[in-house]
Amino acid sequence: MYVYQSVVQKQRREFPVNAKSLKNWMFSVAALLFSVSVVARDASWQALVAAGDLPREAQQTLVLIRQGGPFPFAKDGVTFGNYEHALPKRARGYYHEFTVESPGARNRGARRIIVGGKPVSSLDRYYTNDHYMSFRRIKE
Repeated sequence: MYVYQSVVQKQRREFPVNAKSLKNWMFSVAALLFSVSVVARDASWQALVAAGDLPREAQQTLVLIRQGGPFPFAKDGVTFGNYEHALPKRARGYYHEFTVESPGARNRGARRIIVGGKPVSSLDRYYTNDHYMSFRRIKE
């Protein structure tokens, strides 16, 4: 016990900690953190894809969206929650998702078109082929 106490006392003598030095140290760390440039988390949607470069099934889905349907899947047009925060932040209900058929898939597959605002007239459209992991903005 005596050995431990003497070690602690020795450390206190060698490395005195007072409020001023702690404050200066914290200020330095904060300044360093704030000086690092920050990259936006939702930068992945900034990649563009021309509508004509999309897969044929995605182009067909765009035509159906412009026409207002009918859509082949019951969930087409439902609210897309943007829970992954991969798209620009908007009010709940702004984004709607539409399935892009995936040949050979037993279910709806991973491909979607997400439309912001009013689907029929909106140009705020995004394509994902990996079930919301990444998005490309559709340029028409």
